[in-house]
Amino acid sequence: MATRLNAKATNSKPSDKTDNQESVIYKQVQHITVLEPFAGQRLDNHLIRTLKNLPKSKIYKIIRKGEVRVNKKRAKPEYNIQAGDIIRIPPLMLQEKPNYIAPKQVQNKIEDAIIYEDKTLIVINKPEGMAVHGGSGLSFGVIEALRNSRPKEKYLELVHRLDRNTSGCLIIAKKRSTLKHLQSQFIDTGKVIKKYYALVAGKWQKNNLTVNQPLLKNTLKSGERIVVINPNGKPATTKYRILQQQDNYSLIEAYPLTGRTHQIRVHCLASDCPILGDDKYNSLESQQIAKQLNCTRLFLHAHSISFKNIEGERLHFTAKLPDNLQLVLKKAKIKLVE
Repeated sequence: MATRLNAKATNSKPSDKTDNQESVIYKQVQHITVLEPFAGQRLDNHLIRTLKNLPKSKIYKIIRKGEVRVNKKRAKPEYNIQAGDIIRIPPLMLQEKPNYIAPKQVQNKIEDAIIYEDKTLIVINKPEGMAVHGGSGLSFGVIEALRNSRPKEKYLELVHRLDRNTSGCLIIAKKRSTLKHLQSQFIDTGKVIKKYYALVAGKWQKNNLTVNQPLLKNTLKSGERIVVINPNGKPATTKYRILQQQDNYSLIEAYPLTGRTHQIRVHCLASDCPILGDDKYNSLESQQIAKQLNCTRLFLHAHSISFKNIEGERLHFTAKLPDNLQLVLKKAKIKLVE
């Protein structure tokens, strides 16, 4: 953990465990010393990160009431904390959740997937089937496994995200300054160049190499999250390039200019060319072709990414196509020259 806790004694004591094996505890007054990696972060965001099990509404309430102090003074949520600041946190009732540790084999798998690392960032060829972070029923993801394997690292944060079933280039920041610098490039269209490989059902039309369709997130009654094209959605643009085509499927490159959830997958479906192996945005034809080619996973791979580091140097990284996708291409009689 990247903060030091110095607790003053109080008369508080832990209560009995609840039925779901979580302990309700009354935390003592805490004094958190801000470390250098978090300098410049907003006070509210730092507390949200530190007090993970406390509702955001409660965090804003204790700041507003002055129960949170920075260097013994009241502070606003937008205050940018500095290295060495002392943050006072009042006694709180929290749900103490189990601290899940990713299995050693998973930690090793993530370490083995690293394709580049320096003092500021890590680039990983994310395995298919692993979420980038825990939540929604998942105890851990890539970032938790990486933190587990490197307990001495003070700062490890996701710069961006990939769908659970998408493999390929994923960037992790090792410094807050790197995180802010890279995320600003992701927001600014064209600053980060991302290339994906996708094998889709049908023949991609040459007059449809740019898809510009707004996307809207919906939640079904079942609780499943789905994205649809809707004029009330957020702007989304994806450029495509046709690599090879057979009678009823195409290998394409996708270049998302925006970063919407499920963007490439939904734009492919809207172009009547759903990605093979997609269990959410598919057609009967795509399901049949996937079965014929033994494609048992989403054929979407973040092959390369290019951006400028904090010194202004443009970096370019590529992630090898996984063996299971190479086998699909072999069965499809498509030779990919990377």
